[in-house]
Formats: sequence, structure tokens, C-alpha cells
Amino acid sequence: MNVADRVERLIHDAVEAEGYELVHVEYLPLGAGSILRLYIDQPGGVTLDDCQRVSRHVSVLLDVEDIIPHQYVLEVSSPGIERPLFKEVDYTRFAGREVRVTTNGKIEGRKNFVGLLRGIKEGVVELESDGDLYRIPFDRIRKAHLVYRFEDEGAAKANS
Repeated sequence: MNVADRVERLIHDAVEAEGYELVHVEYLPLGAGSILRLYIDQPGGVTLDDCQRVSRHVSVLLDVEDIIPHQYVLEVSSPGIERPLFKEVDYTRFAGREVRVTTNGKIEGRKNFVGLLRGIKEGVVELESDGDLYRIPFDRIRKAHLVYRFEDEGAAKANS
């Protein structure tokens, strides 16, 4: 089990007990400059105070368990408005939203897709783009995230 998985297993319940969703854990091993990055969320988003609260709580757990035996930087942040999609459940949760997907290797002649996420079935992500339906195996996705269009926000305010 890698460091990120061990950290996630250790802190998951504690973060959820504080009322947050633990979206993802990343560990970048860079020696003394290593980075442990946590993404948290909650309905309505997270604030700097939320990130600080989780950081303090998680720091205690990490210090006790000593999973990372050398110096590292702990970063706690929101996944942002263009939230990355890391887990299969994200593809169900955000069905109906616009996403950008990059694959490992070409699928139907391309590596980059932008379109409407239809969901995931049996490990295959369905994405509608340019009038076509693409089926992308989950294990072939290098990265994916929601797409936020600023003009949508302006239109929503104009219609209020």
C-alpha cells in the first residue's frame, strides 16, 4: 500500500466526522520537500478556516502514526470549481455535467475529450462530445475534471 493510500485509510473517518468529504489524497515524494496534499469538500464549498481546521486535526493523527518519517508539507484545499474526478463514484455523481478527460493512449483516434458526462457503467465512462458517444475505460483515464463556464454564471445572475 502506498503512502497516499495509507494516509487516506488513517484520516478518512476523522475528516468525515468533521463534516467534510475527503475527495482525494496525493503524496509527492520529494525528499525533505515532500508534499502531502488533501482535497476536502462539503455542500456549499470549503473556506480557508475549514482547511485550517482539517489540517490541525489531521496533523495530530499523522504525527502519532508517523506514516511519513521525514519532513513534508501538508496542504489541505478545496478541489475547486473545476473539481478533478478521481474515483468511479465521481462519474456517477457528476453525470449530466460538462467534463474534460485526458486518456492514456488514443481512444477512437484521440486522447482529449470535452463533453457531457453520461455516467459510468461496468468500469466504462460514457461521454457525449460533438454528437458522438464515447466509451472510455476508467483505467485508461489519466485525468479528468469538471468544466466551469464563467458565462453560465453571468447568465444565471441576469435571469435572477
